Amino acid sequence: MNIGIDKIGFYTPDQYVDMEKLAEIRGVDPAKYTIGIGQEKMAVAPLHEDAVSMGANAALSILDGEDREKIDLVLFGTESGVDHSKSGAVWVHHLTGIQENACSFELKQACYGATAGIKMAMGHIALNPDSKVLVIGADIAKYGLNTTGEPTQGAGAVAMVLSSDPHIFALDNDSAALTKDISDFWRPLYSDFAFVDGKYSNESYLSFLKAVWGVYKEKTQRDLKDFEALCFHLPYTKMAKKAILTLTEEANEEDAERLMSHYQNSIVYNKQVGNVYTGALYLSLLSLLEQGPELKEGSRIGLFSYGSGAVGEFFSGVVQADYKHYINKENNESLLNTRRELTTDEYEAISEKALPKDGSNIEINNDQVVEGRAYLAAIQDNLRKYAIK
Repeated sequence: MNIGIDKIGFYTPDQYVDMEKLAEIRGVDPAKYTIGIGQEKMAVAPLHEDAVSMGANAALSILDGEDREKIDLVLFGTESGVDHSKSGAVWVHHLTGIQENACSFELKQACYGATAGIKMAMGHIALNPDSKVLVIGADIAKYGLNTTGEPTQGAGAVAMVLSSDPHIFALDNDSAALTKDISDFWRPLYSDFAFVDGKYSNESYLSFLKAVWGVYKEKTQRDLKDFEALCFHLPYTKMAKKAILTLTEEANEEDAERLMSHYQNSIVYNKQVGNVYTGALYLSLLSLLEQGPELKEGSRIGLFSYGSGAVGEFFSGVVQADYKHYINKENNESLLNTRRELTTDEYEAISEKALPKDGSNIEINNDQVVEGRAYLAAIQDNLRKYAIK
């Protein structure tokens, strides 16, 4: 039985900062942002959008009536949780109208959370072949103004419906994983912003990649020649280029050129959004499928998931026949192309806004919300109130 991604959707806030203009304001050579880390635009979340609302909006872009009746498990991967107890999955379950006899919960391990959800979904469907599972990766990457991490911020969500006999991408049970207790990136409970040792984190990412790739090759007897393309977790898009160069150090020219060619298609969306943490790998996969030439049925794509702290995993899947008919390229391009560019002053004003932490009530202005989208409407009596406009 094939198990994998039957539908995949994406959402990002409708406003962004141009990275060249931000670099100029910060007194940095724009090439450091556009070439050095490979980013063109950075999505900025307004106060009425958080991981829950973005996850719900990503899901609403793909779910139909049959999905709502057959989904019996909702898995929400995030490191931008909004409650220490209640999971974002429960709110998403409600906002998307999924039938009530479903189990819903949240998963956390830095940027690995959505991959953990996918692995759990595969096991659930193997035991319950007629069920469907909604897996979401939604996050807001925040490091603060004028910090070294500022140009690697972003916001967005990817939602996937997993099922048996998927239309888009069948996943293989062929993974290799690694866990080590390291401190390359973290966010204490008391902090709104993440802390990162950038150089160490990059080194750890590549070290984990080499380690799990070595184990994967030994377990499966596959090599680079067996992969049409590779997709990676993207804290910034240049990271994938570093990853490919690491894996192809001793590869033949044909394999290296093929993988690097597909890399360009796999970063189109991420370049325009920034880091979406748990959703970054799957946004890259979506970009590859929508922005690249149609891949032959059975083409194998390798996936590397990395969550700081740290967990890494390499696994793979194969594209399905006519998968292009089951993705929403026009919808996703429209979502990105109709956003509003923020001035630096607007961006900084939005970045400095925060929800109250003292239990105060707040009604949140929803003038910017497009009809049919979920948003955070208020906090009343210490409860978050979500709505769909």
